[in-house]
Amino acid sequence: MKRPDPLEMRTLAVALLASLLLWNLPIGGVVLYPFKLLATWLHELSHGLAMTLTGAGFDYVLIYRDTSGLAYAKSSVGPFATAIIAAAGYMGTPLWGAVLLVATPTARSARRALFVLAGLLLLSSFTVIAARPDDSFGPWAVAGIGAGVAVSALALPARWRLAVAHFLAAQSCVNALLDIRVLLRPSQVVGGEFAGMSDAGNMAFATFGTTAQWAVWLWAGIWLAWSLVVLYIALRFNGAPPLSTAAPGGPPTASPRDESDRGAHRRSPATAPDETAPSGPADTGAP
Repeated sequence: MKRPDPLEMRTLAVALLASLLLWNLPIGGVVLYPFKLLATWLHELSHGLAMTLTGAGFDYVLIYRDTSGLAYAKSSVGPFATAIIAAAGYMGTPLWGAVLLVATPTARSARRALFVLAGLLLLSSFTVIAARPDDSFGPWAVAGIGAGVAVSALALPARWRLAVAHFLAAQSCVNALLDIRVLLRPSQVVGGEFAGMSDAGNMAFATFGTTAQWAVWLWAGIWLAWSLVVLYIALRFNGAPPLSTAAPGGPPTASPRDESDRGAHRRSPATAPDETAPSGPADTGAP
């Protein structure tokens, strides 16, 4: 385990603070839009993986234009499994980011990792990302992001390719921080409509039997801390050369040759115990 490079830490911190500020500005939402959709994809697939592991069964995912998403289970499960599914979104997304960060110490490994990510995006767009009868945005958006990641792996210079991989990883690690307005709410709006309880609300109800503000904020705080801890540990394990000592042309390995509709589902304990909480729109103004 290496000590994080101070320059790398500062660079990531500045980039993430800029992301947080930009997401709350009108023009910033446009700049960060693909990154937020990618985080939503990771978030909802993390729910889906938890559904599979807990026996609920993973049905499909809807991704909306406002960057919100819903993952649907095939059957309902008990409180313990419900808690695991609810926690999977905000706890799983940072783990995927950490894996990407640790797996990309060089530009060559970044190219391989970006190709794998692009392949998963494209595969999921044709399998588990469902289109609504009135809008096929989700599958096409995910496929488009996959194509963009593949082009980055192929066309970007070594240093920029590595920077893109690390920025995507860091964005995933702090998705909870960028989504803080959504995370702290007990209920959520998805696709412009009320969609029941949020992840933190579902978690609070499954563990404490209440959606009181203290219970929701407790789990929101735990997930925020988890995101930052995962990012820090991933930086400790990342084997990339320190940015402060890297040659202008990049590390030796980076030579020029290395170049739905929601249907009848509703998300509330009474009507939809088999659905996960949404990864809500970061720009929603719902109370």
